[in-house]
Amino acid sequence: MLFTAASLLAVASAVSAQQVIKVGATMNDQGGIFQFIPPTINAKNGTVVSFQFTGAPGNHTVTQSTFQDPCNPTPGGFDSGWVFIPDASALTETPMFNLTITDDTKPIWFFCKQLAPSPHCPVGMVGAINPPTSGNTFEAFQKNAESFQGASGQGQGGLVGIGASASAGVGPVPASVQLFSGVPVGTGSGSAGASNTGASGSPSQTAGTTTGGAANSPPASTPTSPATGNTPAPSPSGGGALAIAGNTAYVALAAAFGFILA
Repeated sequence: MLFTAASLLAVASAVSAQQVIKVGATMNDQGGIFQFIPPTINAKNGTVVSFQFTGAPGNHTVTQSTFQDPCNPTPGGFDSGWVFIPDASALTETPMFNLTITDDTKPIWFFCKQLAPSPHCPVGMVGAINPPTSGNTFEAFQKNAESFQGASGQGQGGLVGIGASASAGVGPVPASVQLFSGVPVGTGSGSAGASNTGASGSPSQTAGTTTGGAANSPPASTPTSPATGNTPAPSPSGGGALAIAGNTAYVALAAAFGFILA
């Protein structure tokens, strides 16, 4: 009996040590397309936080930022890269970005840096792990994001972040899903507070590359910003062009389905 009780306690601890945040939603979901669900969690050391890319169609990132600058990648921060899901039928498996928390004393702020069809961060696609309950709260962070002007930075963060880190990229990657990565955003000071628990065979994320099950290349055209009517300048390397190509495909699919995404 004691052994059984101990076993049940171990199982309960293992279950409680894993939390899920869904990346992106649909028009039918409360809160709309541009959101993390839930937007905040509290996670103790050892907790695996699984970011699951379930919004379809969708093209989103999980990118670390700061309270003061919520819609730009922070130097030295973690970044999933863009995960392009053309439609719900592509999700034969769920792409995941898994973080294991090792420092629960600091808040971890993150956002989606996608720009198409309009920037996702200023419309509220931000989140936090272990946000304070007073002062720099999540609500204040979200207000900072909503007041952000311009386009989010498109630099590619690393797999090692500040207060959180990763050792593997997004996986699994179904045949019709594609991953895009861009130019490194740079390296900042700060120690890692988490490690990534990734599935074996997860694709590596190299700057300026795209990976995925589909062998075909993404479209090469450049989208027009719906906010300004101007064509955004691509990043200095192929990574920026690939990200923009993914954005173009996302907008085209959204138009085909009749979605209003902004």
